[in-house]
Amino acid sequence: MISMENHSSAHVSSRFLSVCLLGSLLLGGCATLDRLSAPGEAAPGESAAPVVVQLEQPPLDTSRFVVADPAQRVVGELQVLQTRDEDTFVDIARAYNLGFEELVAANPDVDPWLPGEGTAVVLPTRFILPPVPREGIVINNAQMRLFYFEPPGEDGTQVVYTHPIGIGRLGRATPTGQSTVIDKATDPTWYPPLSVRREHAEQGDPLPAIVPPGPDNPLGRHVFRLGLPSYLIHGTNQPPGVGMRVSAGCVRMFPEDIEALYPRIALGTPVRLINEPVLAAWHGRQLYVDAHAPLEEDARDPEKLLVDVIEQAMAEAGQPLGTVDFRRAASLLAEGRGIALPTLRNSADHDQVLAAARRVENVVAPGDGELAALREPTNH
Repeated sequence: MISMENHSSAHVSSRFLSVCLLGSLLLGGCATLDRLSAPGEAAPGESAAPVVVQLEQPPLDTSRFVVADPAQRVVGELQVLQTRDEDTFVDIARAYNLGFEELVAANPDVDPWLPGEGTAVVLPTRFILPPVPREGIVINNAQMRLFYFEPPGEDGTQVVYTHPIGIGRLGRATPTGQSTVIDKATDPTWYPPLSVRREHAEQGDPLPAIVPPGPDNPLGRHVFRLGLPSYLIHGTNQPPGVGMRVSAGCVRMFPEDIEALYPRIALGTPVRLINEPVLAAWHGRQLYVDAHAPLEEDARDPEKLLVDVIEQAMAEAGQPLGTVDFRRAASLLAEGRGIALPTLRNSADHDQVLAAARRVENVVAPGDGELAALREPTNH
């Protein structure tokens, strides 16, 4: 059994989480979708299609993709669901392989705790793969998403898995850099460092010197230890924190996601941690841009990042830069919704693209009660 030392934890009340999440609604964005029939998305370079009626379909599997072309960097597609009265973004995110903040950013005009009956919610499940070598684990902090690239097959195809993650809060940021998986374990024991125990004692919530495996262990049931000292990728006993900045620096996953990856990831697997809030890639006959709100401590110029990634994507595709609608790209940057959308001058309007997204069935189990279960989470 692996011992986990040098970890910090802190209380984040549900009220505090609500305030933070509501604050992220200020990112801005387009009007909320409120209908099930709308103009179809135009193919790149074509005009919008006639009005069509979309019936609800089963949701797509957006956790596993087979990539046949090494140059392909866009996977998945956008989806839209209609909420039930009891749904919250906590429940919706987990049911559709998304993080809480991903949903909040993509739907800035929807109350994440009380979306209401019949509200259309955009599921940002079209992903631009990170612009780094496709091997092992890649974590994009700004995207709050993990990618695992299996070795390519003999025919050159490669399977990629992707899942939402929770990352380190401000002041305890998840680092960037390269490492490897040096150990892994199921049902780990946690040894809270003295500083953490003192902090909890001051808050009237004393911690034991040893936290054994079980429902009270914040590391969950599965853990990967990285070569970076004191940093882990682990499960959690507080799933609502996945997709938020609430950990002490470690990478947190939904229990079912890390359980699925656990047998696939061997010791020695490379791990690359990056911070890329703006992504761009050529796919088919279209340029897609996916802009996320930068982390608070990121001092880089976002406009320069945008121009750089667009220029690189167009150069790699051998496409003329003059076909890019930079005004449209700038609006994506300003909104920070984290939705990969077309950005050429002749592409369909973004409202049309979202209106034509795949309408999917609501598979959130009624009465999951994740919001009611949100209690003073121990953060790791």
